[in-house]
Amino acid sequence: MTSILMYSVRPDEQEAIQAWAQANDIQVDTTDHDLGMKTVDMIKGYDGIVIQQHAALPEPELYQRLKEYGLKQLTLRITGYDIVNLQAARENGLVVTNVPAYSPRSVSELVLAQVMRLVRHLGEASAREAKDDYTWAGLQAHEIHNLTVGIIGAGKIGSAVARIFRALGSTVIANDPVHRPELADTLDYVDLPILLQRADIVTVHTPLDETTHHLINTQALDAMKPSAFLINAARGPIVDTPALIKALQTKSIAGAAIDTVEGEAGIFENDLSGTKVDNQALETLKAMPNVEVSPHIGFYTDAAVTAMVNISLNDVKTILEGGTSEHQVD
Repeated sequence: MTSILMYSVRPDEQEAIQAWAQANDIQVDTTDHDLGMKTVDMIKGYDGIVIQQHAALPEPELYQRLKEYGLKQLTLRITGYDIVNLQAARENGLVVTNVPAYSPRSVSELVLAQVMRLVRHLGEASAREAKDDYTWAGLQAHEIHNLTVGIIGAGKIGSAVARIFRALGSTVIANDPVHRPELADTLDYVDLPILLQRADIVTVHTPLDETTHHLINTQALDAMKPSAFLINAARGPIVDTPALIKALQTKSIAGAAIDTVEGEAGIFENDLSGTKVDNQALETLKAMPNVEVSPHIGFYTDAAVTAMVNISLNDVKTILEGGTSEHQVD
């Protein structure tokens, strides 16, 4: 019987995994460990592998070991694949796949929630209320239909974000090298400098690569309106964190919401209560009442979890049977 090992499996994924295994008559075993040099030997004897983690996999030896064990693929059940050494994977004959669109609605709905909290100053109101200060000064909000939402990266997730805000009456603009005809009634495409200057909400939905690393830097933040808000529900390093903190402290922008941040590996998804979190930038952002922080849960809905499991396992099955996955990234 074909067998697959899934790394970094959470309890909430088990139901979908078991249902897929039964429906496809394939053995699927799981571990809560990340893939790495200390755990790669666990794959020995399996035909396929699925991973989901923040920890990077740079070591060429790891990919050599997977090849030695007869693996043909390395499947991620997440969107971001920057953790993978694609050259090493290629050199060892490993097809790398990801899940580019598990549930665009899941991330877009979190963005909506974050935007509404920022625009209505709910974080600032809560900080006051904790001190029994119930004054209104500074809490007057704009109505969302009067705002311009700027989307950097209008792919599947960015498109879902665009449609939500357009339905609420907002003006939506986007910057993306691909202009999608199906979005003609939803948004207008503009150059990035224009987007930064015009948008009241700037929300980022690009992949992370050498062209988008620190795309939102001091220059970009300085170009935004002082009344504007930044949303990052994509990948942490797209935003230069020290630059963001400075922009917030100097009131160059009005606030931010981050679902992902540089240096989040080993922090987000873990219970660190009673310990000192080794990320001072994150601690600084958490302390700001005009900043919304969530622990990389944009994807985390029931529909998305099931889709991530099913799509990734279907990709493994396709490759093992000699087919080609439409989600190949290398």
